Amino acid sequence: MVAFVSPLGAEVVTLKNGMQYEGRVGKIGTLGADPLQPSGAAGQVPTRQIVLIDDDLRRIFVSSWQVQSAVAQHTPVERIRIDQRTAVSARRVAAVGPILRTTAWDEFGRRILSMNTADGPIHVVQGITEITPTYTRVEGLQAKQSYVWDMRIATSSIPRDVLSSVLMRQIDSQDADERLRIVRLYIQAERYEDAKAELEQVIQDFPDLADLQKQVVSFQQMSARRLIREIELRRSAGQHELAYNMLDQFPDEGVAGEILLQVRDMLDDYKATNQRAQQAAESLQQHLTEIADANRRTEVEPAVQEIFRELGLNTFDRMADYLRLAAADELTAEQKVSLAISGWLLGSGAGTDNLAVASSLYQVRAMIRQYLNAPQVHQRRTILAELLSLEGSTPANVARLLAHMKPAVETEVTESEVPGFFTLSVPGLTGEGDFEYLVQLPPEYDPYRLYPCIITLNGAGNTPEQQIAWWAGDYHSDFRMRLGQASRQGYVVIAPKWTKPHQREYEFSAREHAAVLYALRDACRRFSIDTNRVFLSGHSMGGDAAWDLGLSHPDLWAGVIPIVATADKYISRYWENGRYVSFYFVAGEMDGDRMTKNAIDWDRYLRPHYNTTIVMYQGRGHEHFHDEIQEIFQWMNLHRRDFYPGTFECVSLRPWDNFFWWAEVDNFPAASITLPVHWPPTGRPARTEGRLMQNNRLILRTAATQATIWLSPEMVDLNNHVSISLNGRNLREVPEASVEVLLEDVRTRGDRQHPFWAKIESSGRGR
Repeated sequence: MVAFVSPLGAEVVTLKNGMQYEGRVGKIGTLGADPLQPSGAAGQVPTRQIVLIDDDLRRIFVSSWQVQSAVAQHTPVERIRIDQRTAVSARRVAAVGPILRTTAWDEFGRRILSMNTADGPIHVVQGITEITPTYTRVEGLQAKQSYVWDMRIATSSIPRDVLSSVLMRQIDSQDADERLRIVRLYIQAERYEDAKAELEQVIQDFPDLADLQKQVVSFQQMSARRLIREIELRRSAGQHELAYNMLDQFPDEGVAGEILLQVRDMLDDYKATNQRAQQAAESLQQHLTEIADANRRTEVEPAVQEIFRELGLNTFDRMADYLRLAAADELTAEQKVSLAISGWLLGSGAGTDNLAVASSLYQVRAMIRQYLNAPQVHQRRTILAELLSLEGSTPANVARLLAHMKPAVETEVTESEVPGFFTLSVPGLTGEGDFEYLVQLPPEYDPYRLYPCIITLNGAGNTPEQQIAWWAGDYHSDFRMRLGQASRQGYVVIAPKWTKPHQREYEFSAREHAAVLYALRDACRRFSIDTNRVFLSGHSMGGDAAWDLGLSHPDLWAGVIPIVATADKYISRYWENGRYVSFYFVAGEMDGDRMTKNAIDWDRYLRPHYNTTIVMYQGRGHEHFHDEIQEIFQWMNLHRRDFYPGTFECVSLRPWDNFFWWAEVDNFPAASITLPVHWPPTGRPARTEGRLMQNNRLILRTAATQATIWLSPEMVDLNNHVSISLNGRNLREVPEASVEVLLEDVRTRGDRQHPFWAKIESSGRGR
């Protein structure tokens, strides 16, 4: 084929968090100045310590301390210029207002974009002027009212029929080399099916290029490998039925033998696992019938029947202890059944061969479920007393039971047009009524599997339903599922109805915080959410809320993704809390004065000890930026919450911003508290500092006069003396592991992965 053209000198930058970016690389000192004209003046960040990566679609800003490596990458890139009558001597678009409407692209690569401005709506005639594998340049064209405007959109967002029409009108269709440029462009964009279709048409139009048929075959291999990656993605997302069907129907015509062998191996793995599960069930049934004591057999039969019903690919590993010893002659049938039941309840490696204990654990789990669903205190006390009388009801066993059981609150599945879609409510603040929220579960949701989760907050003029569609895609009745990225990658999406009617801006209020946090906690009680992988996001004023909530409660999130958000009020005062949560900002460089408003805070986040990425789309304004969704998921897949940091130091200005990891404090000094209606503050924020030390010791310093210190085995050894220092004084109270504390913590927080086993409450003067 014809050699590549338009070489672009670039570097591949790898960050410590695993993300990679390719583009021209430079360094600047602050985002408060023009990034293309870096200054040596000192600013909020040490001079020129912000790395800028320009890929012509976006400008990505990261801290130089976050860069793992940068390697020169001179990749030739196909660039095809499109002739258009661009506006030259006309009004220049300096800021992009709210977009009202965008027409579809016509066959010439033109459209009309309508947006609001201070002077009213304007209508800009735009045209595609350059197409590359990653970005497409769109410029203002000459019209009755012309505007100079250079914006970039992702080429992946443009349908092939539009691209093909525009490109074919630009090139000489009778020139084979020109036609092959289009093929190369699709290859570089990894649009292999499009490249194959274009190349087949070229070969048909130019029979003397028949030897390029081998390239068509290579595209089939590329498409097959991409399909393999999609199957692996679906499998890793727990969508085993879909993955199996894709493997079973994998196209074999023209596909290399090594790829077909890989497909066969994956199919064989599924078949072998299903066969082993069936054999395990048959073996367990046989061992159950061999139990001589009829009463004992009747007692454990419900647990065994549950295993038969619910054993699957997501739970098969729980049978490891049983399968390893199922054929051991030295064990009785009772012992083998005990290993199966206890492994099912507690997980692999925790099995016991004492059937009385295993049977008791099954009852303990039932009592745990009752406790977590009991609405009244006296009911919970009665259940707890009965639970503690059962054999095996130790804190360690209760913690493992919680981790391996289904969510405690059973959510009735009603007939719905969209499978896995729910509208739910949770009691709100006193006098506020209930909070509603929407949930979209991923395909093949299994309550025994943990799923990452996205909390998404709508902006003014948008709805929670639209936020669900942005992440999970629109519903397609032919496939009986949504086809967006959250569905593909196995994420639960939650969209709280967090705003008041006609609300136009974020209010930084307790009601708004509660609407989000209560929805998250209620969803964790109902659905199998991986609390180490909960991401918070929002658009526009929803992005403002996400930014504020992320800083106010950094212990809750694996990452925060504010999209076209603005730093204001508490956000600018809580910047230090940003050290403990990862941020991924998406914005448009022409979004009014938002860049100026955010620059000081962004500069602070681009220091050592912060994990922040800022993505700025060139020539774009206040938009939803669905162009970025693939990169956002790549970023999320690389991040986990650290629930036990060695040290933290957080600030608070509101009374409800009072819990951080294992510290819950109350009664801040009045001088440190500023409610939203009393903004701006007159005093300094209250500080809360925690440290996990060696030798079973922890330290808490806080300005609050009351503190509750929550403890778990991941923090300290509760079987030995625990030394606790609060504001410089050693506490005398001795923490003890307690089933009641453990269950109450899970009931209120909904986190079954990290329950606290003990707590110490102390009151006294703050520092």
